[in-house]
Amino acid sequence: MHIIWWLIVGLIAGWLTGKIMGGPGGFLMDIVIGLVGALAGGFLMGLLGFKPEGGLIYTIIVAVIGAVILTWIYRKVAHRA
Repeated sequence: MHIIWWLIVGLIAGWLTGKIMGGPGGFLMDIVIGLVGALAGGFLMGLLGFKPEGGLIYTIIVAVIGAVILTWIYRKVAHRA
């Protein structure tokens, strides 16, 4: 059941990131960006001292923050190459 929640969070975070950052994405890419963003966001929030105790909304917000940061970094590196 946990994997389904991760996919739902990834989909929501990826979709929101696509709306915030714009650009083409697609269903599968949105999920991937959302899931990776959740991992990156969770790592960054842990470094900042936040505890993962906020439920689904907190998880989605953290995933979106991570996904936005990853998308921004990816675009900067991709345009440089």
